[in-house]
Amino acid sequence: MSIEDKLKELGIELQTPPSPVANYIPVQQTGNLIYLSGQGPRDEEGNFITGKVGADISAEQAYDLSRNTAINLISAMKSYLGSLERVVKIVKVFGMVNATSDFTDHPKVINGCSDFFVEVFEDKGRHARSAVGMGSLPNNM
Repeated sequence: MSIEDKLKELGIELQTPPSPVANYIPVQQTGNLIYLSGQGPRDEEGNFITGKVGADISAEQAYDLSRNTAINLISAMKSYLGSLERVVKIVKVFGMVNATSDFTDHPKVINGCSDFFVEVFEDKGRHARSAVGMGSLPNNM
């Protein structure tokens, strides 16, 4: 089954990624690797979903928002590559969690992204990973 067929089966419709609002590009290629600029969770209208894990958002809700972010990352891949079949391997995920200072389950949150990549890309989706907490993130995402 193709990646895009798998996404359809999961009920996922990829959106066109938003244009950058600052001096950066959403995807950078060097050799056969692509690097994706940071993404965050967005609602159906494309607005950032905001709040701090441990205060406004539970770890379970944040897991789902991390999955939402993975979908946005896949949208950026598709927009750049044209076909997700060109993805050979997800190499690294660097997950940042906007969290209160006493929240310590950052890996459980970023599992939402990691689990989704493996669900969609199977073994090609297994990756190295960092999951860290931040005192704030842009737009309070």
